[in-house]
Amino acid sequence: MKSFLLKIWKALPLTLKIFFSHLLRPKYMVAVAAIIFDENGKILLGKHTYRKCCSWGILAGNLEYDEDPEAAIVREVKEETGIRIEVQSLLKAVSAKEDHHISLIYACKIVGGVFLPSTEISEIEYFSPDELPNMLSTEKALIQELITEY
Repeated sequence: MKSFLLKIWKALPLTLKIFFSHLLRPKYMVAVAAIIFDENGKILLGKHTYRKCCSWGILAGNLEYDEDPEAAIVREVKEETGIRIEVQSLLKAVSAKEDHHISLIYACKIVGGVFLPSTEISEIEYFSPDELPNMLSTEKALIQELITEY
């Protein structure tokens, strides 16, 4: 059966292959996130205005079409906070099956700017990894994992 389907696939014009690929393949959103520690080992978190509970979290955003992931996290943090960051390294890529989401987690450092509240982030604050605020359990687990690994 599989070889028969592959023969049909081979015969299809490229436009139909692309159409069927979009219909049949899983679709993923790609997000980028900034992990920023201060000199005391505290992590910078933002208070997200659009979350009913667990409002504190990692600074992140979605990758736009044809955008470089490192440029995307620099853009997102600047748009949401007014802070300029520099990407130091890719720490981890996380795939979340439940919501078809891939997150690229970057170690970043602040290189300038001043915090300005936005429609997405109302506050920022550094927290000790041992005393994290009420936040999404997946983000809390990620922070703990990164501290253990790095």
